[in-house]
Amino acid sequence: MSVSVNPFPIHLLQSFPPTPLQRIRWEAADRAQIEVYLKREDRIHPQISGNKWRKLKYNLVAANNQGQQTLLTFGGAYSNHIYALAAAGSTYGFRTIGLIRGEEVLPLNSTLTFARSCGMQLHYLNREAYRRKDNAIFLQDLKEQFGSFYLIPEGGSNALAVKGVAELVAELHTQLRWDYLCCAVGTGGTLAGLVQGAGGKGQIIGFSSLKGGDFLHQEVRKLSEAYAGLTNQGPQQFNNWHIQTNYHFGGYAKVTPELLQFIRRFEQENQVLIEQVYTGKMLYGIENLLRKDFFKPGTCIVAVHTGGLQGRLAGL
Repeated sequence: MSVSVNPFPIHLLQSFPPTPLQRIRWEAADRAQIEVYLKREDRIHPQISGNKWRKLKYNLVAANNQGQQTLLTFGGAYSNHIYALAAAGSTYGFRTIGLIRGEEVLPLNSTLTFARSCGMQLHYLNREAYRRKDNAIFLQDLKEQFGSFYLIPEGGSNALAVKGVAELVAELHTQLRWDYLCCAVGTGGTLAGLVQGAGGKGQIIGFSSLKGGDFLHQEVRKLSEAYAGLTNQGPQQFNNWHIQTNYHFGGYAKVTPELLQFIRRFEQENQVLIEQVYTGKMLYGIENLLRKDFFKPGTCIVAVHTGGLQGRLAGL
């Protein structure tokens, strides 16, 4: 795959149809007369899938409007964001630079192999340097090294990402009436978008994929404030959301036999693939809360499948 030389096809960013809803059959849900649906964001694009497409959408528009030809971002060696941004650059005619946390390991894993095949330049930062990714002096040094670029933060989470994810809720309102909207949480951008899109309606639950994820509450608030500045509105901090921090299974990208067994069962029962870093943990958490009678009978739950299947464990 190589970088496109065609003009930026801006109209393509507006042309995707609504992603489908799939009814999930769980014994615990049926017993409580609760409906559970999976919002199939994994179907939005073959490579720029799920929340990554939503987050990148308006960032790509902004980069194009600013006349920027290069996108620069940060991520780990297995990052869904790195994978999606590389694909977006190839699809929409941008050069891409990925600053990868840690040392280069050869042969490259499948994520970085794909990113390089899309034309992404890969550069590696030790952990001390990587921690400076938000430092203004460090970013200026990067501009001297790489030239002009449009910066997209780690995970793609910024005010424009919140704007893109908020559109998911507007789309969902046209599909069914829901009471709970659930998503996995890594950097907080997707949850912030759902909260802002819901505008205080319903209940929004995030499921942290990180150990010690309590700090994500503040990240969601910061992103919500940034979004308010983008829309020239006063800060709107809603109180109809919270983050579940007990379903991380040891931390980011860590798994247990119990989680893998759940994922295999879910996939067999519902004929849909999920991955173990984000969506698998969220769905395990939802089912566990169902068994604990957390949700009132008669309610409707929508869980967001945030894609990322490129990171699914082989042999699951």
